[in-house]
Amino acid sequence: MSEVDTGAPMELKKYQTYKCKVDSDQDDKATEIKLCNFSRPHMRAFHCNWFSFFMAFCIWYAIVPLLSEIKKTLHITKQQVWTSSIVGVSSTIFIRFVLGPLNDKFGPRILFTGVLCCASIPCACIGFVNSAKGLSWLRFFIGIAGGSFVMCQYWTSRMFAREVVGTANALAAGWGNLGAGAIQLIVGSLLFPLFKIFTNGNAEMAWRTVCIVPAVCAFTCGIVIYFVTDDAPKGNYTELKKNGLMQPVSAAASFRSGALNLNTWIMFIHYGCCFGVELTMNNGAALYFKDKFGQSTESAAALASIFGWMNLFARGLGGFLSDKFNARMGMRGRILIHTYMLLAEGGLVLLFAHTNTLGGAIAVMIVFGIHCDAACGTSYGIVPYVDPASTGAVSGIVGAGGNCGAVGFGLAFRNRGWKQAFTIMGATILGSTILSCFIFIKGCSSLLFGGEDTIGQKAIALEVPGPETFTKGKEADDDVEVDA
Repeated sequence: MSEVDTGAPMELKKYQTYKCKVDSDQDDKATEIKLCNFSRPHMRAFHCNWFSFFMAFCIWYAIVPLLSEIKKTLHITKQQVWTSSIVGVSSTIFIRFVLGPLNDKFGPRILFTGVLCCASIPCACIGFVNSAKGLSWLRFFIGIAGGSFVMCQYWTSRMFAREVVGTANALAAGWGNLGAGAIQLIVGSLLFPLFKIFTNGNAEMAWRTVCIVPAVCAFTCGIVIYFVTDDAPKGNYTELKKNGLMQPVSAAASFRSGALNLNTWIMFIHYGCCFGVELTMNNGAALYFKDKFGQSTESAAALASIFGWMNLFARGLGGFLSDKFNARMGMRGRILIHTYMLLAEGGLVLLFAHTNTLGGAIAVMIVFGIHCDAACGTSYGIVPYVDPASTGAVSGIVGAGGNCGAVGFGLAFRNRGWKQAFTIMGATILGSTILSCFIFIKGCSSLLFGGEDTIGQKAIALEVPGPETFTKGKEADDDVEVDA
């Protein structure tokens, strides 16, 4: 009998064609980012991802520009206000540890919807706060929103190939983090004055009702993304498992693998020294400008929002530079640009601590914010390489490091004066850069040692974040563009 070539069987997947160029050896991940495209699965997921993260930040920090008014109404102290801020970021530590391995098991879409809808409820209940203790408890539950960062980074890692994953991660997270700056302006400088008009100048009634607006928007966003997006290029996790394209994964095993990797904990500390600083500034900048420079609630909120607005481009710049340095120097390039951003950030924090004019403080804060956000971007240019099979767990642990940093720095601001607290923060960031010398990722060059990468650029096609991860021992095929 002679054999007859009947052609290759069509692979069971949700989409047979894509709008973006993809790499079939990387599970159909996109090798390009088309920002003006909204097609499923890659770019639809990208845009829904960053906007959902944006809304998560809006409900997480909607209360911040109102803290001076709440402090006055409830007759609470500066220390009690900072306690609520510390609690608001500390709850996110736990939820990020939990959500990390759950992404490997269930995918990002369902978890994103759950987090947005759950965190919107306590945000809408801000008006019921009547004590410092109640304020802290409420911010504890609102802090659930911060867990969305894990899904944000995991989702882009599932959709985009190694060549552009640093840029994709940084853009999605940066535009999402922008919510912290935007909400300061929207709530503090726009909606709060507007609600005071609606309530005949009653400032207390205004702050007690204004946060209903971002809460409703975020809840709606959570429902919508569930129905219009996909977990991965080939479909949702439930469909992939049903069709046998994805093996069941143990969340516990994923967490164990990520947690036993020393690189995870180095990045945990580094992320605490960049994203932890960002969260601290989000919580304290408005109070700082009001206390030190005598600004009004509205103007202090507007000035504080500047730091958050740097995310519009700075975090994306960090991811872009990470990808470019990787193309030239492999993993050594990623670590090098990451270390530079941390060094510059630490030095600028020390300069900010000793700046005594309003104009000078704003100028230094802008440059400091750019390097801080860029360091966040370079961090997640490295994270997908740490343990490809457990990227969700690694993302969760490293993300929790950002909140741990915010708790530590928040305690410094709670118990010390502004200048001393900023000095402690700057010195800590500078000290953390020493750890870059100890980042050793298998198959990659390090900062000081090692030859050429075997996975740092595109020598071996290795599936990065999916639970169905496996190594393919062959060169990645050339990218092929297909029509949708």
